[in-house]
Amino acid sequence: MDRRSFVLVQALLCNILITIAWAQIQPATGRVAVVEVKGLITSATSEKVEEALKFGIDLQAEVIILILDTPGGQLDATMRIVEAIERSRIPVVSFVYPIGAKAWSAGTIILVGSHIAAMAPHTIIGSAQPVSYSPLGGSEPVTDKKVLNAVSTFIVERARMHNRNETAARLFVEENLNLNSEDAHRLNVVDVLASDLNDLLRLIDGRVVYTTGGQSTLKTRVASIVGYSPSIRVSILTAISNPILAYLLFALGLYALIFGLATPGYGGEVIGAVALLTGLIGLGFDLNLGGLLILGLGALLMIAEAYTAGFGILGGAGIFCLILGGLLLLPYTSPKWLIAPEWYSQFISIALGVLTVLGIFTLIMIYKILQARRRKPVMGGLIGIEVYATEDMENGKTGFVRYMGEYWKARATERIGAGEKAMVIGKDGPILVIRRVHGRDKKVE
Repeated sequence: MDRRSFVLVQALLCNILITIAWAQIQPATGRVAVVEVKGLITSATSEKVEEALKFGIDLQAEVIILILDTPGGQLDATMRIVEAIERSRIPVVSFVYPIGAKAWSAGTIILVGSHIAAMAPHTIIGSAQPVSYSPLGGSEPVTDKKVLNAVSTFIVERARMHNRNETAARLFVEENLNLNSEDAHRLNVVDVLASDLNDLLRLIDGRVVYTTGGQSTLKTRVASIVGYSPSIRVSILTAISNPILAYLLFALGLYALIFGLATPGYGGEVIGAVALLTGLIGLGFDLNLGGLLILGLGALLMIAEAYTAGFGILGGAGIFCLILGGLLLLPYTSPKWLIAPEWYSQFISIALGVLTVLGIFTLIMIYKILQARRRKPVMGGLIGIEVYATEDMENGKTGFVRYMGEYWKARATERIGAGEKAMVIGKDGPILVIRRVHGRDKKVE
């Protein structure tokens, strides 16, 4: 080996050694997955969180951060989310954010059940007591010991699991306790107060967390943030699971089905059935038999109104049954929902408003249908009028005639020449039956 080659080899080895040494002294840069849990917590939310946890595994993330800003939601979905967090091999951090956000009811249970609980300034948690609802009586806290003990024990056990304040966890359910971020941190309900995501990553860096995968020390100070985007399936499920949209689909589907059955041939019954089923899937409500029977009766009454002479009594009864049946389908059973009463009151108002508007619209449309049905048939009204043949027609043959600038298909009972006048003497379905006007057979140009 000559001197020049020896120098090149030495330089290459030096570069390799310097690169290895530099990599060893540089801090490792991990990644964290961030998923937003906002709005009402439904079965779609649990699907979203479970999918995000798988995303975090594929990403080999240091932690998965759930951004919470929710009024609450379904208890079953909340349980699924907490159980998914407990099974996760990657630490899950629940962060009530942004400033001024809330994690009421179901959101509080998720927060307490996470590996690390964090809140931004001026955020609120609490109000985890189940509430029963009725359209006329409003909302009332559930006092049934069986229900309270089940939910209370569930959240207290999660607080004990993560060394958090068990008394506060119990009071969230039994006394509807609410805490702001400062009080929650002071009472050891949450672990961290952070102003934003970067501050959160700095504060949890170095913490030791135990998961199903064992003990891990978080390295998040210089970690990069990767946002999670839900799949198309989860996005669709999230959209139709919004109770307001789902109830609107349900109501629109019901009325479209009525119109489709009353006026077949336009596809209304197909569109109505699809919208109705989609709405029911999105609502996820208890479908009790009484509510369904009343809804069915209302639909039959509305259809009968469209075919009955007179107007008002059947349609009014049908609208009443539809509204009553819709109210009976709402989830008034307390164990299923953990949600702020304010949100539910707003939902009831919107649902009743939608049903009322659609009911009025339905009555107007049925009135128009009745008017159309009682109008003198156009084909029948053509009998006895004079038309002009546009082509030669032999006896028994069909051709076209012109009447008031419109062309109609007609069948001649005798030979009629092009341009001659003819009289309509009958009809065979959509085809006019004509004869030549004798004595007045002057051709018209």
